Amino acid sequence: MPRRLAVPEFVVMLAMLFACVAFSIDAMLPALPQIAEDLTPDAPNKAQLVLTAFVFGMGIGTLFSGPLSDTFGRKTVITFGIGVFIAGAIGSWQAENLETMLAFRALQGLGASAPRIVALAMVRDLYEGRRMAQITSFMMMIFILIPAMAPSAGELVMNAFGWRSIFLAFALFGLLGCTWLNIRQDETLPLDRRRSLRLGGLWTAVKEVLTNKLVLIYIAVLTLGFGQMFAFLSSIQQIYAEIFGITDSFPQWFLVQGLIAGTGTIINATLVMRLGMRRLAIAAYGAQTAISTLLVLLELSGLLPEALFFPAFFFWATSVFFMAGLTFGNLNALALEPMGHIAGLASSVVGCVSTIGAVILAAPIGLAFNGTIVPLSVGVLICSALALVLMMKSRKLDPVSKRQVSGHASTQH
Repeated sequence: MPRRLAVPEFVVMLAMLFACVAFSIDAMLPALPQIAEDLTPDAPNKAQLVLTAFVFGMGIGTLFSGPLSDTFGRKTVITFGIGVFIAGAIGSWQAENLETMLAFRALQGLGASAPRIVALAMVRDLYEGRRMAQITSFMMMIFILIPAMAPSAGELVMNAFGWRSIFLAFALFGLLGCTWLNIRQDETLPLDRRRSLRLGGLWTAVKEVLTNKLVLIYIAVLTLGFGQMFAFLSSIQQIYAEIFGITDSFPQWFLVQGLIAGTGTIINATLVMRLGMRRLAIAAYGAQTAISTLLVLLELSGLLPEALFFPAFFFWATSVFFMAGLTFGNLNALALEPMGHIAGLASSVVGCVSTIGAVILAAPIGLAFNGTIVPLSVGVLICSALALVLMMKSRKLDPVSKRQVSGHASTQH
């Protein structure tokens, strides 16, 4: 059996690796206006593609990182992925035009898929059920807190060394996390549990994931959740700057928002063992649907006083992050729970489909920005409402839930 680190160190270490993704997105936000001015002055909205190119590359990479980790081991694949991530960061640092930068950002995202996917598989190697959900919730707490600070860190680096140096900060961040993993953590997938990398076996496993109705529902919900989150991140800097006139203090507002929202993961870790993963996700998407509906109605009706406009938006924006803390860890755990024997591959399929689907949802929402918050708030409303409907459907399909309803308690969910 692999050595188990103390839970706090295990959680922080994996969360740091996992946070390579969010850090590589959020730290770019203060630099978007400068990137637009330097690389695409005639079409400033194209600067958003620096974010979506990274996410797209990550989505492609998730399809391969899990199966490779099932064959070659978790640590080996994470280490290789971080190497690709660092190469992409350095290439982006040196890129002289937007097209080259987008290509290297996609490469960076490709590498970041390894720690994002394989970290979850490592948790599944060692834990299961609600204990797994609790640990992933703690990971999500750090995952949210680190990116909350990322715009401030990005701004500091940018002001001191220029916006291109942010890419070097990404490389350093990845190197530190990879070094920690290789020094402190034993391999969590023993040789006798590894799967050969055969096309027939891979296809059979993929079919097993994609023919499980419950897993498909959780993938769809994750797609909607990530989609609204990526759309939010694509638009947030423009909203603060163009609607509210907040530019210099944007990173500080984003930090406060993230710190408040981070309590969602703490609440989830506290309640998930008692209430279960599905119930918390249903409550979160129900609340987000209600809050977004209210904001959209107030905006479209013109009933919201101007003095309350920014406070109302800030509350809503914080709720979007808060609900992520109540859902993402639970949904990943729910999707992987019946797939423990192919955890790496299952994590890859879930991550690939949900991430690429999220980019397809997020891009038009972000590009629909028209100087108001309506496109973004309506997009979040639709995504949250659909996620709520799907989670309610999952409760009817899950045999465990059916037994619970009929009075037979279960500890699985």
